[in-house]
Amino acid sequence: MTTYLIKGAAIVDGSATDLLIRDGVVAAVGRDATGRGAEVIDADGLVALPGLVDLHTHLREPGREDAETVESGSRAAALGGYTAVCAMANTDPVADTAGVVEQVYRLGRAAGLVDVQPIGAVTVGLAGERLAELGAMATSAARVRIFSDDGHCVADPRLMRRALEYVKAFDGIVAQHAEEPRLTVGAQMHEGDVSARLGLTGWPAVAEEAIIARDALLAEHVGSRLHICHVSTAGSVEILRWAKQRGIRVTAEVTPHHLLLTDTRAESYDPVFKVNPPLRPSADVAALRAALAEGVIDVVATDHAPHAVEDKECEWGYARPGMLGLETALSVVRSVGLSWDAIATRLSRVPARIGGLTEHGQDPAPGVPANLTLVDPAATWTVDPAALASRSRNTPYAGMTLPARVVATFLRGSPTVLDGKAVR
Repeated sequence: MTTYLIKGAAIVDGSATDLLIRDGVVAAVGRDATGRGAEVIDADGLVALPGLVDLHTHLREPGREDAETVESGSRAAALGGYTAVCAMANTDPVADTAGVVEQVYRLGRAAGLVDVQPIGAVTVGLAGERLAELGAMATSAARVRIFSDDGHCVADPRLMRRALEYVKAFDGIVAQHAEEPRLTVGAQMHEGDVSARLGLTGWPAVAEEAIIARDALLAEHVGSRLHICHVSTAGSVEILRWAKQRGIRVTAEVTPHHLLLTDTRAESYDPVFKVNPPLRPSADVAALRAALAEGVIDVVATDHAPHAVEDKECEWGYARPGMLGLETALSVVRSVGLSWDAIATRLSRVPARIGGLTEHGQDPAPGVPANLTLVDPAATWTVDPAALASRSRNTPYAGMTLPARVVATFLRGSPTVLDGKAVR
């Protein structure tokens, strides 16, 4: 394994220093770090972050390899500065058995670009009728610890309670897609002034908030861990604040697009802006940003959702919801004002802790696994969908100029990205 000497990088918001990477770990930190025969990387002016960790990625394989594969999604993740991603269960077949989660896990290992940790389905086929093989997935080679029917809400409260009780035995987590389905029948975008003007069926904020409130109470009753996916409303923030003040074991994520984009984007009728949950008004965006800074929302997760051309380049009502996110997340989050230390916390340290990914989320220090990202904070770049590593092109940021650019990513001391380009 090649030894690397990274010279002059700023560790998060600290002063510039040198990092010696040898045998997969950070061997030394400081201006006196030296390594005979090491390959030198000039990192003057760059920021060294712990490798980013995404708790919410859709890799589509098996079943929709036309939209994404584990390998192409892993490459997109590495280019975005990620060293670990959690792959959602809504594949075809659904990742609701030990066999499927092990397949995804093996594909991730074979790609070798990021650590791919499968998320198991809560219910068989995501149908919300009976629990999937939670125990078998937890004891499989993939060692699944997070379970989610993302894309579908576990709407039955009795089934949700059983899932929370089951995963408590091995300190697992149920990650809920908070959407009361009876309140969103036919919904196309956020319910409000814009939906009324456009004539699109509205998606009320209460559909999300009601499920979060219910599940927080269930988690408190059971004493289990609950994670809320893609929080999108100011009301949800207040419920989460209340739950945390009560000591309920709940964590939550927000996506980059919900931190930046508003429901006015639907005025173009461009399906690239159709997403689940929908983009919300500016007041919600402001509340989400404040909650993230406060820690009421724990992490930023991409909800990277690639779609084939035919699923997006069609009428709004027929388009599938979802946006790409892995290659743009860091830049988008930086654009809304987070410091580098806050980015390290919300995109690496805390998601690694929630997901139990012990090799990740650690600041560079002697003996720590060399999972890290070098970022040029002074750079800007314009998003070109054709230049993205994903097999899909449904980015809402096409043509936008964003701040900061990933220069290099290392996974256990091996570069997956150098000079802003994928190594393989």
